Amino acid sequence: MTDRNAARRAADAFAGRFGGDPEGVWAAPGRVNVIGEHTDYNGGFVLPVALPHTTRAAAARRADGLLVLASAQHPDESAEVPVSELEPGHPGGWAGYPAGVVHALAGQVPGGLSILVDGDVPSGAGLSSSAALSCSVALAVRDLLDLDLDAGGLIDVARRAENDFVGAPTGILDQSASVLCTAGHALFLDTRDGTREQVPLDLAAAGLALLVIDTGTTHDHAEGGYRDRRRECERAAAALGVTLLREVDDVAALEPLADGSSEGAVLHRRARHVVTEDQRVLRVVGTLRAGEDPRAIGPLLTEAHVSLRDDFEVSVPLLDACVDAAVAAGAHGARMVGGGFGGSAVALVDADAVEAVTAAVTDRFAGEGAPAPRSFVAVPSAGARRLA
Repeated sequence: MTDRNAARRAADAFAGRFGGDPEGVWAAPGRVNVIGEHTDYNGGFVLPVALPHTTRAAAARRADGLLVLASAQHPDESAEVPVSELEPGHPGGWAGYPAGVVHALAGQVPGGLSILVDGDVPSGAGLSSSAALSCSVALAVRDLLDLDLDAGGLIDVARRAENDFVGAPTGILDQSASVLCTAGHALFLDTRDGTREQVPLDLAAAGLALLVIDTGTTHDHAEGGYRDRRRECERAAAALGVTLLREVDDVAALEPLADGSSEGAVLHRRARHVVTEDQRVLRVVGTLRAGEDPRAIGPLLTEAHVSLRDDFEVSVPLLDACVDAAVAAGAHGARMVGGGFGGSAVALVDADAVEAVTAAVTDRFAGEGAPAPRSFVAVPSAGARRLA
């Protein structure tokens, strides 16, 4: 969908719900991480690209102090709350993300807001639909109220909405990708100090495609395993006497964790994934910077999946089946993406093999008794922006 069509659709939906035109329409994309999973909250390196799929926020100011939220995807789940009465967890569900943004800026929202969101980022697929929602609303509120927020401020507001209001313990990867990515590039981000570089990524010119395969198994960052993994990383860092696992750059330095206890074994595996994943990100970036054949990064993607499966233990059988089938069908490499426990995988494939790899994965899913996955080619796209 073009930006113009997306803006028109969101504006029409806003008018149908609120009886008047919005003051503007803003968009923020989902993302897929080329490599660098579960490194962001450890101060490490990440390499995401923005997707062409976006969430759009059509918004207008109000004078009655109310925050009124509506969604084109959830027409029966609107929310209406005085801005002064917003508090973590209220409202909940999808409305918690835009409400969390307004709550983070509550002292700078003098009246109220009407916001309608519309989007096509697959939900629960590990493609950062929640960050796209939070970032589109943060950008809308900033522009509507002329707030003094740079890109870093937008990222922080969106992160606080997810962490503090919704209760999802994410790092800053998703929000940073949604705000900072540029078309035709991957974002190389050091999450410890915020330095970043736009690394050219033109896979099509090399006859390649980054195939995203949504397994259809959903996840929820606000619950369960993701939170556990973050706490395990914190415990591992404390046991090693460092603030963040990013400070460890050699797996040999992790040996004190392997103290013979079951907990030590778990913490050793978790830390080993983080340390080796940071190294993989640097190797991938080095390959791309040098202008080498991008096919060379394929084995690193598969290596990352093995680490996520065995050391970090965030994969699920259907993700493993997806990766195995893609590689067996000729993909140069493949791995799960996102927080894990469901969601999507990516496969680096020759452009003329997209259909064959997709068919092989679909056949494997049928053999596993699973519905056919949704798949698409990820084209590095633009970050958050105003559409109208």
